[in-house]
Amino acid sequence: MPVKTPSLPLSTEFFTDNLWGTLPCSWQEALDGLNPPQLAAQLLGMPGEGEVVRYRSVWPLTLLALKSTAYALAFTRTPGFQTPSEFLENPSQSSRLTAPFRKHVRPKKQHEIRRLGELVKKLSDLTGCTQVVDIGSGQGHLSRFMSLGLGLTVKSIEGDRRLVERAQRLDRELLQALEKEEKRSPQVTRAGPRHSPHHVVRWVEPTALCEELLLPLEPLPPCGARLLLTGLHACGDLSVALLRHFSCPEVVALASVGCCYMKLSEPGGYPLSQWVAGLRGSELPYRLREGACHALEDYAERLQRAGPGLRTHCYRAALETVIRGARPELRRPGVQGIPRVHELKIEEYVQRGLRRVGLDPQLPLNLAALRAHQAQENRVVAFFSLALLLAPLVETLILLDRLLCLQEQGFHAELLPIFSPELSPRNLVLVATKSPLGEAFSLLETEDS
Repeated sequence: MPVKTPSLPLSTEFFTDNLWGTLPCSWQEALDGLNPPQLAAQLLGMPGEGEVVRYRSVWPLTLLALKSTAYALAFTRTPGFQTPSEFLENPSQSSRLTAPFRKHVRPKKQHEIRRLGELVKKLSDLTGCTQVVDIGSGQGHLSRFMSLGLGLTVKSIEGDRRLVERAQRLDRELLQALEKEEKRSPQVTRAGPRHSPHHVVRWVEPTALCEELLLPLEPLPPCGARLLLTGLHACGDLSVALLRHFSCPEVVALASVGCCYMKLSEPGGYPLSQWVAGLRGSELPYRLREGACHALEDYAERLQRAGPGLRTHCYRAALETVIRGARPELRRPGVQGIPRVHELKIEEYVQRGLRRVGLDPQLPLNLAALRAHQAQENRVVAFFSLALLLAPLVETLILLDRLLCLQEQGFHAELLPIFSPELSPRNLVLVATKSPLGEAFSLLETEDS
């Protein structure tokens, strides 16, 4: 069946490309004048707590159909557990991790390493894995929890030497903290000796096998090495590299959480499966992939609060008109975050933005045009929200492609939502094995008691 991926420009070119004018007139009438909380409730389907959704007019069937289709075709992002109860007592500290494992770790990462680590432990037990390989391990928070918290044998691979050196320092700190904890509670006994992760400085290329990744840390058992590959938000093509290594005979299981889809190479990183490659219109240009990285739940919450920070969309779009006027060939340049945008007049924002992209901040400005742009702030936010409605569909296509790539090779694979999307928007883990797990797949995402 042919598919046509939607065009997903966000808001930067709202004025330069007359994006509002590209919408059907009936859509413009439905969306024009909606305030941010109404956009969250009516368009994104995420009303505030206790809010009753009321439409001020009858929406066109085409817009309602798009909204319903976007929800129906996207993978579910709702985990099989309630809002993370681990942060009810203290929003900064997970009650499911002991203090030594929380040190230097933000709440979002605490939630992620605990949830993914526990899933990897279950998957390791189910598949008889002898070693876990954490690819793109960064500062080693996940590796440390899996090895020193869950007793797994872990090799930690990271290309940035500075991050590896910091990870090793944190390993030593954690070991010392755990030893002090044991001395304070001598009645607590552990099952065996503790082993820190084995850190390796190595870049993993997406198109070539990495021999270091496949080497065992310990003497091989009679059955040989049985490796489990994992990556927590392995960036861009690094997640693709995990899939390529899964075909190696030493690898028996995979648990991969991807991110940074805009950094995927095309072709090479997408499409991977024959099925998606055969779809007409399935190309994913940069703007589509970048849009898929936005946090839908977080943005809906921003809309509900209707904070002045939403003004950034309109200001940035107005800045783009000035940039194009000065240098037509300079399109969508990166503008590093300008602080306290809501306190700036639009012309002040434009002047600071010009300086950040290397243009003269004293360029003459058409203040009347800028004021006219500012008057359309709600339209810019509405268009951005409409584009964001489609973002989960793009992520679904990318992850479906990876899932089908594994299944086409005869492997067993599932996508499971394991993180709270409010805490961690990229919350789907691709789990794969070479032997069928049956109903055990569904048990992997459940919370430990």
